[in-house]
Amino acid sequence: MSLYLSSINSGSNGNCYYIGNEQDAVLIDAGISCRETFWRMSRMGLPIHKVKAIFISHEHTDHTRGVEVLSRKYNLPVYLTAATHGHSYLHISPWLLKYFMTGDCIQVGSLTVEAFAKRHDAADPQSFVISHDGISIGVMTDIGSACENLKHHFGRCHAAFLEANYDEQMLDEGVYPYYLKKRIRSDEGHLSNHQALELFLNHRPHFMTHLLLSHLSQQNNRPDLALEVFRPHAGNIHIDVASRHEPSKVYCIQ
Repeated sequence: MSLYLSSINSGSNGNCYYIGNEQDAVLIDAGISCRETFWRMSRMGLPIHKVKAIFISHEHTDHTRGVEVLSRKYNLPVYLTAATHGHSYLHISPWLLKYFMTGDCIQVGSLTVEAFAKRHDAADPQSFVISHDGISIGVMTDIGSACENLKHHFGRCHAAFLEANYDEQMLDEGVYPYYLKKRIRSDEGHLSNHQALELFLNHRPHFMTHLLLSHLSQQNNRPDLALEVFRPHAGNIHIDVASRHEPSKVYCIQ
């Protein structure tokens, strides 16, 4: 059975990623409003009734803004770590609140969601690999550096959302204050275009078919710059950018 993926939105204005098959789906993060999430999914032919759970990667509001209303309106369980919950202001109904620990594999209908730790300036940040019937899709954003966890799990993926947050020259020459530039470049900040490319070149599996460059900075990157870095090395892999303004196409991974 195929897996389908789409970026509902990707960027500091809100993050939400859809992965599912013909029966079940999950949302990774819910950083835009419930209304906008529903409208975008409907426009793409992704029925909300297929979504069986929401997984939260960390507590920053661009990943959590819509989760309370989505969970309440559609009776969706919300999976997150206890530390993430403790450092957030989220009020999830107790019967819908589900804790997991890094390394856990959670069964959601016919999907398996595996969580693994990443480097980011949050309480207990997690990335995810969603699998079914031998196909795996990674959601790997908000990452300061490519740790061994990331390298290992990226190497399992037939498709992935991978952070390419900033262009080094644009960040250097931009208006951000020094402390913020330092935070972005740190091991707990974000991946640059070239850091993401290094991971891609050295750890992509031979069976990877799709890569969506994600969480691009509005101030310090441009889609054309990110694609310019990757496309000469793409081979047969389809590479696109997940937009901060509109949903991506729905991709079928077989």
